[in-house]
Amino acid sequence: MPFKRKSRGRSKGSKGMSGPVQCAMCGQVVPRDKAKKVTTRRSLVDPQLAKELRQKGTYLASWVDTKYYCVSCAVHRGIVKVRARDERRMRPRRRF
Repeated sequence: MPFKRKSRGRSKGSKGMSGPVQCAMCGQVVPRDKAKKVTTRRSLVDPQLAKELRQKGTYLASWVDTKYYCVSCAVHRGIVKVRARDERRMRPRRRF
Protein backbone atom coordinates (compact mmCIF):
# COMPACT_ATOMS: atom_id res chain seq x y z
CA MET A 1 0.00 0.00 0.00
CA PRO A 2 1.42 3.43 -0.91
CA PHE A 3 2.18 5.89 1.85
CA LYS A 4 1.69 9.66 1.90
CA ARG A 5 4.74 10.63 3.92
CA LYS A 6 8.31 9.38 4.03
CA SER A 7 8.16 9.11 7.82
CA ARG A 8 4.56 7.79 7.85
CA GLY A 9 3.68 10.75 10.06
CA ARG A 10 6.07 9.93 12.91
CA SER A 11 9.47 11.12 14.11
CA LYS A 12 10.38 7.78 15.62
CA GLY A 13 13.21 6.62 13.36
CA SER A 14 14.23 3.14 14.52
CA LYS A 15 13.53 3.64 18.24
CA GLY A 16 10.72 1.13 18.60
CA MET A 17 7.55 2.03 20.47
CA SER A 18 7.21 5.52 21.97
CA GLY A 19 5.04 6.39 24.95
CA PRO A 20 1.50 7.70 24.58
CA VAL A 21 0.36 11.25 25.36
CA GLN A 22 -3.13 12.70 25.55
CA CYS A 23 -4.30 15.47 23.21
CA ALA A 24 -4.94 18.76 25.05
CA MET A 25 -8.07 19.51 22.99
CA CYS A 26 -9.96 16.28 22.37
CA GLY A 27 -8.31 13.86 24.82
CA GLN A 28 -7.32 11.32 22.18
CA VAL A 29 -4.34 9.11 23.11
CA VAL A 30 -1.60 9.60 20.50
CA PRO A 31 2.00 8.30 20.28
CA ARG A 32 4.42 10.93 21.61
CA ASP A 33 6.43 11.11 18.39
CA LYS A 34 3.31 11.62 16.26
CA ALA A 35 1.73 14.31 18.45
CA LYS A 36 2.51 17.98 17.81
CA LYS A 37 4.22 19.59 20.81
CA VAL A 38 3.57 23.25 21.64
CA THR A 39 5.48 25.00 24.43
CA THR A 40 4.66 28.46 25.76
CA ARG A 41 6.05 30.51 28.65
CA ARG A 42 3.42 31.56 31.19
CA SER A 43 3.76 34.32 33.75
CA LEU A 44 1.72 35.00 36.87
CA VAL A 45 2.07 38.77 36.47
CA ASP A 46 0.18 41.06 34.09
CA PRO A 47 2.44 42.14 31.15
CA GLN A 48 2.10 45.87 31.93
CA LEU A 49 3.06 45.32 35.56
CA ALA A 50 5.85 42.91 34.57
CA LYS A 51 7.45 45.58 32.38
CA GLU A 52 7.53 48.05 35.28
CA LEU A 53 8.89 45.45 37.69
CA ARG A 54 11.67 44.45 35.28
CA GLN A 55 12.75 48.10 35.02
CA LYS A 56 13.12 48.12 38.81
CA GLY A 57 15.30 44.99 38.58
CA THR A 58 12.89 42.37 39.89
CA TYR A 59 13.23 38.72 38.90
CA LEU A 60 9.89 37.37 37.66
CA ALA A 61 9.37 33.62 37.74
CA SER A 62 7.53 31.95 34.89
CA TRP A 63 6.85 28.36 33.94
CA VAL A 64 6.92 26.52 30.65
CA ASP A 65 3.55 25.13 29.64
CA THR A 66 3.82 22.12 27.30
CA LYS A 67 0.82 20.77 25.44
CA TYR A 68 0.51 17.94 22.96
CA TYR A 69 -2.07 17.94 20.15
CA CYS A 70 -3.20 15.15 17.85
CA VAL A 71 -2.75 15.85 14.13
CA SER A 72 -6.42 16.68 13.48
CA CYS A 73 -6.56 19.19 16.38
CA ALA A 74 -3.22 20.70 15.33
CA VAL A 75 -4.61 21.29 11.83
CA HIS A 76 -7.81 22.74 13.30
CA ARG A 77 -5.87 25.20 15.51
CA GLY A 78 -3.47 26.17 12.69
CA ILE A 79 -0.34 24.71 14.32
CA VAL A 80 0.25 22.51 11.26
CA LYS A 81 -0.79 23.38 7.72
CA VAL A 82 -2.17 20.93 5.18
CA ARG A 83 0.36 20.52 2.37
CA ALA A 84 -0.28 19.76 -1.30
CA ARG A 85 0.05 16.16 -2.49
CA ASP A 86 3.42 16.64 -4.24
CA GLU A 87 4.90 18.48 -1.22
CA ARG A 88 3.97 15.89 1.42
CA ARG A 89 7.04 13.67 1.17
CA MET A 90 9.42 16.65 1.31
CA ARG A 91 10.26 18.40 4.55
CA PRO A 92 9.55 22.15 4.53
CA ARG A 93 12.64 24.36 4.48
CA ARG A 94 13.54 25.84 7.85
CA ARG A 95 13.84 29.60 8.08
CA PHE A 96 16.67 31.09 10.12
